[in-house]
Amino acid sequence: MEFRKDCKWGIVSPTSMGVRITPVNRQPVHTSTLFKLQATSAESNVLSIPAALGLPVKVLTTFVKGSPIAQFIKGDLMRRPIAFEGPEVAKGDPWGYRHQFNIADSGFGLRGPRVENDRAGEVGRTLNIRDFDLERLFVQEGVQILHISGLIGALSVETSEFCLQLAEAAHAAGTRISFDLNYRASFWKGREAELRDIFTRIAAKADILVGNEEDFQLALGVEGPKSGGKDLSSKIESFQGMIRNVKAAFPNASVFATTLRQVVSANEHLWGAIMLDGETWHIIQPRPIPVLDRIGGGDGFVGGLLYAMARGWDGEACAHFGWATGALVATLEEDFGLPADEEQVWSIWEGNARVKR
Repeated sequence: MEFRKDCKWGIVSPTSMGVRITPVNRQPVHTSTLFKLQATSAESNVLSIPAALGLPVKVLTTFVKGSPIAQFIKGDLMRRPIAFEGPEVAKGDPWGYRHQFNIADSGFGLRGPRVENDRAGEVGRTLNIRDFDLERLFVQEGVQILHISGLIGALSVETSEFCLQLAEAAHAAGTRISFDLNYRASFWKGREAELRDIFTRIAAKADILVGNEEDFQLALGVEGPKSGGKDLSSKIESFQGMIRNVKAAFPNASVFATTLRQVVSANEHLWGAIMLDGETWHIIQPRPIPVLDRIGGGDGFVGGLLYAMARGWDGEACAHFGWATGALVATLEEDFGLPADEEQVWSIWEGNARVKR
């Protein structure tokens, strides 16, 4: 896949930033008294991988003016390092705007993780195209890849329209578009027809489409395998058939990817991936990985995949690197990865956990 040359930005993504609070020592939320706080969003999770490896990236977002949580988020983005752009919105009264809270434990053994989202008054729902200079961003500065997640795409009527307009502007400027469908039933409730139309229009302009079996079927209406089942390896042919159906429905895209995850316990997963690059399949059979915290693993896969593509690597290397960055994130307390260098990622792919001195 060819990318625009001489771009200021490698990857840009719209997002609604928030914070996650997680009990320490993998304890359950309802019995814990000590929690760790981190800044988070699915899209910034994706960008953290390429940012750590030196690719210039940026989030388009909104902040609550004068909020200490907003200040915390900005500081965290700077340390990754992820640039940010967006307006500051007045909080209003005590029932006004704020940043989302994600309350989640990591699970342990046979006790699975539990996630509670508190998004009331979320400032990211106000994202609007009028707050951003798209001519400057996509034409004057230049962007290699615009990455859109279905989470921000379905967050509100405003963000849905924002993502569609971003995709249209990026497409017109020759920027490649990555779309990770990330279907969430709670976001779609009561908006099914509207969101199916918007997601279909974004997907029609996308160059890279990412999703699991539920994402492609429920967000785009493409026939595929049923979710669940114990043995992912036996379902790979049906996943390939689904991807062929997606390719036929969305011929503008040239890369299609899905991760494969089978949960053995909260501490161990079987992790694999399938990618179609043009007419070439890259299949990574599920293999065991240790899991400290599963949240963000899929975002880590996308982050590694997009980094490798932006660097111009071949399809096999892109798939392998994405698998390894996803596996890396599963070993971390935070739901994003900051790899030390490419060598660390390739060591994970090779299964080499020997000490490096």
